[in-house]
Amino acid sequence: MGFLIHLAIIVVATKGAGHLSVRMGQPAVLGELLVGIIIGPAVFGWVPDSEMIHVFSELGVLLLMFIAGLESDLEGLKNSVHSSIAVAVGGVLLPLGFGTLSGIFFGMDTAHAVFLGLILSATSVSISVQTLKEIGKLQTKESTTLLGAAVLDDVLVIVLLAFAMSMFGDGNTNVWWVIGEKILFFTTALLIAWKGIPFLIRLSGRLKVSEPVISMAVVLCLAFAWYAEKLGVAGIIGSFIAGVAIAQTDFKRKVEQKIEPLAYSLFVPVFFASVGLKVSFTGLLDQLWFIIGITLLAIATKFVGSGTGAWLTGFSLNASMSIGSGMISRGEVALILASLGIQSHLLQESYYTPLIIVVILTTLVTPPLLKVLFEREDKLDLLKKKTRTD
Repeated sequence: MGFLIHLAIIVVATKGAGHLSVRMGQPAVLGELLVGIIIGPAVFGWVPDSEMIHVFSELGVLLLMFIAGLESDLEGLKNSVHSSIAVAVGGVLLPLGFGTLSGIFFGMDTAHAVFLGLILSATSVSISVQTLKEIGKLQTKESTTLLGAAVLDDVLVIVLLAFAMSMFGDGNTNVWWVIGEKILFFTTALLIAWKGIPFLIRLSGRLKVSEPVISMAVVLCLAFAWYAEKLGVAGIIGSFIAGVAIAQTDFKRKVEQKIEPLAYSLFVPVFFASVGLKVSFTGLLDQLWFIIGITLLAIATKFVGSGTGAWLTGFSLNASMSIGSGMISRGEVALILASLGIQSHLLQESYYTPLIIVVILTTLVTPPLLKVLFEREDKLDLLKKKTRTD
């Protein structure tokens, strides 16, 4: 029964903190992330980081990215592919290179330093998606480029991880098999999304039961996420593809209107709070300079690397900065890599908790930075229009 009261605390705390955050001129998601630290083991200890909380948070992030897919512009994704590639490549090369060098600077051997670089190369835009949704910018060209880049970033990091594990790990990782799995996933997932999902959604609409279309939408979201994880791709990419596919059907609006209340009333708040629940301040003073240095490096390399990729493909300086800021959050993808590093002995246990803090700090800095840069871009656009009118 304890789990039920934990859920109740999370929902009340995240909604209250989100409201306060908005009143202070910040995105609601910032307050929802911070309150997880307050109610979690790091401060009051009202809610533990349990397995059930983890399950609910996983469902929350999958539904969040599914909704992002529903609201995405497929034509925009196609048109922004070159920019997305440039943003993803820039957002991997700089963190990987400077992360490896910083690992060596902190006394790591080559294998551990390279793995640190890979963790810093990861990107998870789930927090950015929520922030962009709140400020009404989810369907802009910058956001579309950002979503495409995040998908490519995930693939690049996983392939590079396979190379690293084959070189430094136990030797059982077949790089070409890993690459083949990714090709198989995207080939089959896109084919099923194109032909299968519209058929299944229409078929479910004929069932004489309550909410058959919504049930089928949830099934497809979960099935695509499972299939993605089965072939070594982040589950959020699978749920995002399912959302994009359903958005091309006549049921888009109905699914969106029914799924959003389900997601935002319970599962998404648990996901936001769960990020803070992982924080622990025990023994962090010994690693304080490592945390500060790697956090600043993590922010700067994504901001500059991805932003440069956007700028080189035609975005204005401010739009490029907005895209770069949206790629900063490492989120659950980096947390998964860190856990994998412990299992494969490519990450020392003494660095695990400090890196969790780094991941959380990059996640916390993303919402306010995105809000400031997009508001600045709006002001610049208004100024340009006014200048033309005058």
